[in-house]
Amino acid sequence: MHAVTAESIEKKRRNRSILVMNVLGALIVIAFVISMNTGVIALSPKELFLTLFGQGTDRQELVLFEFRLPRIVIAMLIGAGLALSGCIMQGISRNALADPGILGINAGAGLVVMLYVSYFPTTVNVPVFFLPLLAFGGAALTALLIYVLSYKKHEGIMPTRLILTGVAIAAGISAAMIVLTLRLNPEKYQLVATWLAGSIWGTSWKFVLALLPWILILLPYVFIKAQTMNVLNLSDATARGLGAHVSREQLKLLAASVALAAACVAVSGGIGFVGLIAPHLAKRLVGPKHQGLLPASALIGALLVLAADTIGRWILQPSEVPTGIVTAVIGAPYFLYLMARSKS
Repeated sequence: MHAVTAESIEKKRRNRSILVMNVLGALIVIAFVISMNTGVIALSPKELFLTLFGQGTDRQELVLFEFRLPRIVIAMLIGAGLALSGCIMQGISRNALADPGILGINAGAGLVVMLYVSYFPTTVNVPVFFLPLLAFGGAALTALLIYVLSYKKHEGIMPTRLILTGVAIAAGISAAMIVLTLRLNPEKYQLVATWLAGSIWGTSWKFVLALLPWILILLPYVFIKAQTMNVLNLSDATARGLGAHVSREQLKLLAASVALAAACVAVSGGIGFVGLIAPHLAKRLVGPKHQGLLPASALIGALLVLAADTIGRWILQPSEVPTGIVTAVIGAPYFLYLMARSKS
């Protein structure tokens, strides 16, 4: 009787997950179409359809294929990457408030990228493809610093200490970036200011190609590790009893999380709260098992950033509101709500 009940519950959960994925996929398609038609130069549905199939004017093809489509693709990749990074961090730390932006990982990656673009041109193909590697180095050093400062012997890492350490380091790095902007020329200052505001500044196909390999390699790896993350959600003693090499698996997954966040930050700037909001919403929709939680988080993250970027381009036309500001308007109150509910 119990076996049948457990099997039926699992089947119901699996069907719910499939339904949620389909709904999220449909919403992403709708947001994708709306975003293609959002901007100073409007394209009617008929013009959009004709342009997609090569029947549009040169101007319409330039607007759609060279400006809007790469930006839309980048927004979706960034959203999926940041959401998965946050989901991994929350899983391996057992901390519902963990997020690459809040913990300072994004700031560490951004500092290295900012230093590079401040002193070297970004118009050459090689530097663009090199940016994710630079960002990963900065993010990894920041993650190591946070770990060292928040770790206490005989206590390990407490969730509250981890969050406070990350917030303090993020604030310090942000202050350092602001000081560095004082010596920049107007052109470089504009680029850095755009990054700090969380605008998607890498909006050409070469930036898509720079980010895509990181996503294509790391996403399958993370999905394969779903069962391992389920085990790591248990206590360390229980996980070891089930045969998991806890420290080694945590280190591998942390590296994947940092790499995802760093690669996204390299082309998106300081977009925060996506890695916090998406996993929480996904958990409410599909439950805590990572087989459904990880893909649902990725889809919600892609939808969130795509919608935020579209709103930012539409709300104050012809000016733009940075995507990071739109996500912060949603994410900051949600973070305070979670902090108020946190017991540790």
